[in-house]
Amino acid sequence: MELSVLGQSAAEHSTGGGCSSGSCGSTDDQLSHLPDHIREKVHNHPCYSEEAHHYFARMHVAVAPACNIQCHYCNRKYDCANESRPGVVSELLTPEQAVKKVKAVAATIPQMTVLGIAGPGDPLANPERTFATFRQLSEEAPDIKLCVSTNGLSLPDCVEELAKHNIDHVTITINCVDPEVGAKIYPWIFWNNKRIRGVKAAKILIEQQQKGLEMLVAKGILVKVNSVLIPGVNDEHLKEVSKIVKAKGAFLHNVMPLIAEAEHGTFYGVMGQRSPEPEELQDLQDACAGDMNMMRHCRQCRADAVGLLGEDRGDEFTLDKIEEMDIDYAAAMVKRAAIHAAIKEELDEKAAKKARLAGLSVPSANAESGKKYRPVLMAVATSGGGLINQHFGHAREFLVYEASADGVRFIGHRKVDQYCVGNDTCGEKESALSGSIRALKGCEAVLCSKIGFEPWGDLEAAGIVPNGEHAMEPIEEAVMAVYQEMIAAGRLDEAKAALKAKA
Repeated sequence: MELSVLGQSAAEHSTGGGCSSGSCGSTDDQLSHLPDHIREKVHNHPCYSEEAHHYFARMHVAVAPACNIQCHYCNRKYDCANESRPGVVSELLTPEQAVKKVKAVAATIPQMTVLGIAGPGDPLANPERTFATFRQLSEEAPDIKLCVSTNGLSLPDCVEELAKHNIDHVTITINCVDPEVGAKIYPWIFWNNKRIRGVKAAKILIEQQQKGLEMLVAKGILVKVNSVLIPGVNDEHLKEVSKIVKAKGAFLHNVMPLIAEAEHGTFYGVMGQRSPEPEELQDLQDACAGDMNMMRHCRQCRADAVGLLGEDRGDEFTLDKIEEMDIDYAAAMVKRAAIHAAIKEELDEKAAKKARLAGLSVPSANAESGKKYRPVLMAVATSGGGLINQHFGHAREFLVYEASADGVRFIGHRKVDQYCVGNDTCGEKESALSGSIRALKGCEAVLCSKIGFEPWGDLEAAGIVPNGEHAMEPIEEAVMAVYQEMIAAGRLDEAKAALKAKA
């Protein structure tokens, strides 16, 4: 038996996604200050716009196997279907195979708007394969945005070529601006046909990254900076990184948690370097946000990822399956344009709701008692579309939102093992449930479409209130409604006390 109050049907609600990481009701505060011509570039880019990632898909093609630096957090793996992290792929592709795959995905997933090359090595360490792919795609699939992600070592030499191919989105991974810090992250670089190590190597890499960033901005190319948060190595230093890259014109900063499980075979993993806790990541993102727009919805995708952020449909588009597809890309482009127009109309309708949604916020203090209401973290199970539309037991990740007197903002995501796993043993289900509860540390409520009795009880015992009463509702509206209910019921202080007692 399920505990669920479905309420209104999906048709009675907007299918709009969430607000941005700003206050509830915003169309995307991350973009609101930008000039119109830049907003137009990123409004349907799922990696550059938090709003867009609810609606639009991306894909990566693995055409770039070689890398010109070594990172202590990286271990490139080939023919691997069981890991979801950067540098991992199941198939290496030629440019011709990559173009065929892109067209197959675009015809099958019309919401796909962006094609990126992000490895499994460094795209600009493989310039012939990378630019051959871009050149063919520009000719055969002109409606798809083209992106590249690079460590930046070869970037200055490639800026002219990037501009030539109308690539107007580039991501640079910049983990430091101090060579002493860099020497702890990068054991070596391959530069001018030599392997260079230590502080000298880090200094060269940093100089190339900064030079490339300045050159891209001068060309009018949008730059997102990725940084890996490594506790005890660059955690405090990343605040300085954020200030510098913003001053040089970067548009967005994505601070990501280190992935350091020993089974991945990275140096950090083998040596026991820990990954950051969710609270550490949020605190650093908040600290950097004063200087930079922050990306909080990154999923640290594989180098061959396909689909919406948070999902990977790559196994549907292996080379053998693509060979069996009969693709009419001209017809697919017509369908894609119609679907994109419908999404734009829906997003415009959401923008028109801004004033009404702003009224959902709560006062910062009770006028009679002077009591201030503290922020609350809530986890949400969603399968996309910005709705609470997923069963608790089917979730592989939860989105985390903060509700406060200022509205609702997106904080990040927490990956979990699926609780409902068919006929798997009771022990495996218990392990998955306990893992989910650990992953939701700090959250005081979890919103989902349905939830069973057993997880309901365990969540409550952990101080996390399950809620199935807002199924098929837009996420931010539901989060704010639950926050208001908690205030009205006087539960905020009680929930906080319960969490402290469990800590």
